[in-house]
Amino acid sequence: MNKSQLVDAIAAKSGLSKALAEQALNATVESITEALAAGDSVSLVGFGTFEARSRAARQGRNPKTGETITIEASKNAAFKAGKALKDALK
Repeated sequence: MNKSQLVDAIAAKSGLSKALAEQALNATVESITEALAAGDSVSLVGFGTFEARSRAARQGRNPKTGETITIEASKNAAFKAGKALKDALK
């Protein structure tokens, strides 16, 4: 499912117009992104939790040359599914 299909599904289930459904989806994604950037986690009971996880700096190899390189520390978004979502997928 891509974004436009998700907007269509939200509009159909909520009775909103497609334009309002897209605005709601964009606001949701933007709010989650801002919370993660601020170091907060976002928990949606029954669905799951979004959080930012830190990865330490580490050594890696350039596959082309075999040279050892340093990979910088970074933050990545992670999602952990909630019980209701896990149960729905069984």
